[in-house]
Amino acid sequence: MDIKILDNQTIDKIAAGEVVEKPASVVKELVENAIDSGADAITVEIKDGGISFIRVTDNGSGIEKSQIRNAFLRHATSKISSADDLTNLVSLGFRGEALASIAAVSMVEAISKVKEDLTGVRYVIEGGIERELEEVGAPDGTTFIVRNLFYNTPPRKKFLKQPQTEGSYIADLMEHLALSHPDISFHFIINNQNRFHTSGNNDLKEIIYRIYGKDIVKELTPISVEAEGFSIEGFLGKPIINRSNRNYELFYINGRYIKSTLLSKAVEDGYKEYLMQHKFPFCVLHFNIDTKRIDVNVHPSKMEIRISNGQDFYESVRSIIFDCLHRQEMIPDVTLDSGKNSSAESKAQARKEAKIYAKRAIPELFETNRIKNEKTVNNLQNTNKSTDVQSDPEKEIDKKSNSEYTNIVKSDTYIAKSNNFNLINETANYNGSQDNSLQYNVSQLNASQLNESQSHKVNSSTNTKPEQLNLFDDKLLSAKAREKYEIIGQIFETYWLISYQDKLLIIDQHAAHEKVKYERLIKQYTDNNIASQSLNPPVIITLSGKEKECFLQNKDHFEAMGFIIEEFGGNDYAISSVPMDLYGLREAELFYEFLDELSEENIGTTPDSIRMKIATMACKAAVKGNTRMSVTEADALIDELLSLENPYNCPHGRPTIISMSKYELEKKFKRIVS
Repeated sequence: MDIKILDNQTIDKIAAGEVVEKPASVVKELVENAIDSGADAITVEIKDGGISFIRVTDNGSGIEKSQIRNAFLRHATSKISSADDLTNLVSLGFRGEALASIAAVSMVEAISKVKEDLTGVRYVIEGGIERELEEVGAPDGTTFIVRNLFYNTPPRKKFLKQPQTEGSYIADLMEHLALSHPDISFHFIINNQNRFHTSGNNDLKEIIYRIYGKDIVKELTPISVEAEGFSIEGFLGKPIINRSNRNYELFYINGRYIKSTLLSKAVEDGYKEYLMQHKFPFCVLHFNIDTKRIDVNVHPSKMEIRISNGQDFYESVRSIIFDCLHRQEMIPDVTLDSGKNSSAESKAQARKEAKIYAKRAIPELFETNRIKNEKTVNNLQNTNKSTDVQSDPEKEIDKKSNSEYTNIVKSDTYIAKSNNFNLINETANYNGSQDNSLQYNVSQLNASQLNESQSHKVNSSTNTKPEQLNLFDDKLLSAKAREKYEIIGQIFETYWLISYQDKLLIIDQHAAHEKVKYERLIKQYTDNNIASQSLNPPVIITLSGKEKECFLQNKDHFEAMGFIIEEFGGNDYAISSVPMDLYGLREAELFYEFLDELSEENIGTTPDSIRMKIATMACKAAVKGNTRMSVTEADALIDELLSLENPYNCPHGRPTIISMSKYELEKKFKRIVS
């Protein structure tokens, strides 16, 4: 066998396969380098899904003329100098492979200037081969232009998806990057169309609004927590905006967007009482963790991460999420808007809000007074004064061909000129309330958000549970509010209507009763005191080999739930007692149902699985829909519901109560016009 030493070009192409999987990989590496360079404004423009054209421009520290060649060498980086630095990483990029890998499979042009120099440098490298190096006039910062990705590796190019699909991957990436650094102004352009433009004023809620819209923003709960060894900042979505997949669980560790099964499980378990099965939360969470506790050098994409003491970290995060949600009133507000007309009204309102936001101040790249102005804005915000920058991003795009960019070499190679913007006081409408009538001053949002966040701070070092009466004194579900409830009556033999001030509360009697019974059973199970009812005669059941093994493994748990089951000979067993609440409810069928669920889990029984069985028991025993209840019974049910720690959701995540405002009713009857 003849062993050959591969040439550098082949080595670079092989290495590129680890880093550059698709156009989104190129954008990710270039934008992360721009962030690491200290840029506070970054523009990304793509054409044909990034296959034919990618341009990333920043106003960061730039690359020195003498270092531009080194930047494209493999394993060349300014981020680390030795292996010891890997344990203290604070930068996003550090491998030193990105530029070399990108240049190996595309045509790259780089234009860069450091602040100290009068001129910049232009460097062209195609397929890993240097083509041009010259001195040019340029603003501070760096522009990378990547053309014809995989032009010299046809097999790789063949496996790229359609431009629209590849572009969607980049759009998704850019949204994540914008959310990861709210202090940076991101401008994203697809095929000459402005996709989004963030202000870089460090307002995470504003970015969520720009990307996900008003309906998401108005259902967010701020979280700000200092725990042992880490902190959490961000927003939790209320259960009403749950999703069918995990795509909206957005986690950032030290500014890096990551995917983590550990974090997903911790957050989902924190939400467990509030979400239905197979539903997932919406959240944007920034974690600040000691770099010595994490390992980001797990995968070339750097999207996976390891955390030391994972089990302790999981439990801390789970309890923090649960406590934060528990301190909110989770009653969904419903509206009567539906049909074609309301849809048109909704779209018109969305367009109106988009125009309002478009008029907001969005600083463009390479402003000479940007840093000074931003400091001025921050200082004014700290004194609760509304100050912002005024510009129209749509007009700014049109200006690029005339005043913002100068063509220096080729028709599609541009360098941005500096622009000065005046600071003015401007109030932007932020429609995001329960009744769609409340307006926020966006430029004051940071201050109000901070106050709101402070009110929900969680002390993770304490395990004291909040008292119900203190927690909800000024809320709909409270002892104080209970005195003013007026029970109107039952409709459809399923729902109870309650009038309270300017709200109409609607309670699902089955979900409410199920929750009450679940809490009773959980307490009895924890205290080993579930009441049993004897069966006379006993119910005889026959178990298969697998069922018998599963039963014997979980016999203690069945007894703790109130089942008394004894051998009756061979594979037969006698159920002599069942939980009191299940008496008369086809006891044998329910026992088989529990046994089947435990058998399918194929893992050791956990407290969570037992809780689910108890939840099933509560569901079976609860009063059903289409069942007549008296006002006295409903009154007692409401009293017991209000005594629970979480009265808002049944054990399976369905809401027990919803509310409708007087405003919504009057709007529907045209008493008011909005």
